[in-house]
Amino acid sequence: MKKAVAFIIIALFAISPVLALYLEFPTERDEATLIIDLNEPASFVANITNKGSSGNIQFYNLLGFRMLPSSSVSISSGETKEIKLDIYAPENFAQRGFYLFQYFIKNQNGEQQERDMLLKIVELKDAFEIGAQEFDPESTSVDIYIFNKEKFNFEKINAKFKSAFFEIDKEFSLASNSKQEFTIKLDKESYNKLRAGFYTMTAEIEVKEKTTEVQGTLKFIEKNIVTDKSNEYGLFVNTYTISKTNEGNVVSNAEVQVKKNIISRLFTTITPAPDSTTRKGFIVYYDWGRDLNPGETLNIKVRTNWFFPFIIILFVVIIVIFTKRSAGTDIELRKRVNFVRAKGGEFALKVSLTVQAKKHIEKVNVIDRLPPLVKVYERFGAEKPVRINEKTKRIEYNFDSLEAGEVRIISYIIYSKVGVLGKFALPSATAVFESNGKVKEAYSNRAFFVAEQKVGKEGEDEF
Repeated sequence: MKKAVAFIIIALFAISPVLALYLEFPTERDEATLIIDLNEPASFVANITNKGSSGNIQFYNLLGFRMLPSSSVSISSGETKEIKLDIYAPENFAQRGFYLFQYFIKNQNGEQQERDMLLKIVELKDAFEIGAQEFDPESTSVDIYIFNKEKFNFEKINAKFKSAFFEIDKEFSLASNSKQEFTIKLDKESYNKLRAGFYTMTAEIEVKEKTTEVQGTLKFIEKNIVTDKSNEYGLFVNTYTISKTNEGNVVSNAEVQVKKNIISRLFTTITPAPDSTTRKGFIVYYDWGRDLNPGETLNIKVRTNWFFPFIIILFVVIIVIFTKRSAGTDIELRKRVNFVRAKGGEFALKVSLTVQAKKHIEKVNVIDRLPPLVKVYERFGAEKPVRINEKTKRIEYNFDSLEAGEVRIISYIIYSKVGVLGKFALPSATAVFESNGKVKEAYSNRAFFVAEQKVGKEGEDEF
């Protein structure tokens, strides 16, 4: 009898572990993340091995969290099963950060097993991190990223990335603890005045109609870039332009030097005025120095007008030629005309010719030509003409010889009964003479008289 009782007790102890709830898990406790802003559960997959008897198990807690699946799940003895659990926080749950959550698993016999879960409760904005690689003014693109820091799968994210350098919209999914990268092309014109340093980048993130903003930083590293351009154009008006542009992102010094010779500098205008001017021999150096901010340009314009020296040189050449011609002639003729008051009311002019010898000359014949419609008044000065030809309109004077520096003055009066209006022109006179055995000619200037001009009585001749 005693042996039978002992046998039954031993059998019960041997059978009881098989009948009891005995579940095995790969980790000491579970971990999950709950994004409190979203109407989404904290999800995780429980990897359960049944070391007890086959049957049904059910999950529940005493903290007011809703758990799915709410119905029982069958699991055979010795079976390892993955069961996805969804946990919803109670309404107005204010806890943030880590929360130790206890839940229970029971079987159909009412036996239960306690399990711990470390629940991380975060807001949507705390689930992400954004950033970018370093870049400089010569970069044509920049890589940015968004990182999901939590054990939570985002199936659809709409994000708008903004910074001083770019603005872009993206739509993507983001798995648990994963990173998404984007390459963004840069337009230098949009940020060519920005200095090196750290800049804020924001991401406006929308998930299931919930929106939040996340901030990160961009490092715009220093780069000293000063480019220069020059252009020269024009022949008589020569223009030389120089441009120095700071295309970097730090304040940079730009220096320019222009040199001109001491002649060209007289006809050169420079904008803006140089900081310093230095002369070394026949060369003049103009120097500029500026601290340029990013995107700033130093423009210099040097303009040399060669028309001025050309006109001056031409004027000097004309004077020299005239002087040489005057100095090179043996005789000089100068002709002038004056108004004469006539008693009979005729139009009358007094013609005067000054004959000056520069050297000894002989057989001098001075020929003057009369304008049409005029006659010569038969009254002359000290020198009398040798002949007057009314038909050919010529009046002539002869001199046997003239010594160097000798001056003879010829004068006569012409008149006309026909009134003359406008500008009255008298032709030049001619002198034919011998000098050193050679026959030469010389000519006077032309004389002009404006007939309608008012002439006073003082200084007038009368005949």
